[in-house]
Amino acid sequence: MTRTVVVVGGGYGGAAVAKALDAEAEADVVLIDPRDAFVNSAASLRALTRPDWADNMFFPFDTLLSRGTVVRDRVVSADAGGVALASGGRVDADYLVLATGSSYTYPAKPASDDTGEMAEHLRLTHKELADAARVLILGAGPVGLELAGEIKEVWPHKQVTIVDPAAGLLPTFRPELREDLHRQLAGLGVELRLDTALSAPPAVASGRAETFTVTTTGGDEITADIWFRAHGVRTNSGYLTDGRLTARNPQGQVPVTEHLRVRGHDRVYAIGDLTDVAEAKMAGYAMQHAEVVAQNIAAQLRGAEPAAVYRPAPDPMILLPLGPTGGVGQLPTPDGPLVVPASTVSEYKGADLFTGRFAEQFGRG
Repeated sequence: MTRTVVVVGGGYGGAAVAKALDAEAEADVVLIDPRDAFVNSAASLRALTRPDWADNMFFPFDTLLSRGTVVRDRVVSADAGGVALASGGRVDADYLVLATGSSYTYPAKPASDDTGEMAEHLRLTHKELADAARVLILGAGPVGLELAGEIKEVWPHKQVTIVDPAAGLLPTFRPELREDLHRQLAGLGVELRLDTALSAPPAVASGRAETFTVTTTGGDEITADIWFRAHGVRTNSGYLTDGRLTARNPQGQVPVTEHLRVRGHDRVYAIGDLTDVAEAKMAGYAMQHAEVVAQNIAAQLRGAEPAAVYRPAPDPMILLPLGPTGGVGQLPTPDGPLVVPASTVSEYKGADLFTGRFAEQFGRG
């Protein structure tokens, strides 16, 4: 007997779980996403500085599944038996996987659902950035640091300043990683203004080339020609506001069990940034969630109980490129966290920003 598995969201986790379950003979997979393609947002900052990289961001959904169906629509409500669509339709589900992830400020995650519009936005912002001699980045987390690295890779003589109220960079990671990060940023000529903030936001729009001056809370003035916001993650869970399926925590996240079932449900799962799993919200973790959920649903399809469990790593991990060849990383090992050199960061992520992995997943030669 074939049963319908509905996956809401075609990001890193949703695409992976849909692909895995598409191979199950007992599963009829329906993937629902408002976009016309999978977006490898890891490549967006490089696409901003190098528009030719935009092709590495987008992978049409029509090559992802061999048996299943992709529905281009937005889910507006969900319950244990299926989802309601913005178009007015409904898709019933025997199994439901919530994988709607999170949104982030542009340009780290483009806002449009159309790949042509996304690419055009990046091209236009690239032109603005190319004309700016001084760049201000608000936020010294991984996104802000990676953006600085990509800018310096293409325009090494641009002045790049990062402002953040935090007292230090990546405080949960090993001291040697943070020391190497400071060393590399200094080598690139990136100026850090930590433990401070702006007294008021810039008077010009983000991503537009126009000279402005701002003042920090410490009284210092910064003059720049363009600025970008590198903070502001938002969980994409508005379709759960009605409470028909589950309650959410104050961050908009969904409570899950160790099997990644939504609490109170046997056949509803959640993965990725949407979950309340106590870990950083990263694409790598979402794809690990997808493996667990695919195994558990496959077991249920065969009449067995879910056995795969997800346990967050005891130590944080990161691969933070600073351009194609620079960057810092920390990976888990049985003996504890291992700080890896820039060459490893480049090999695992920085050189192609996962393009090869998704080219294989989507059947692109």
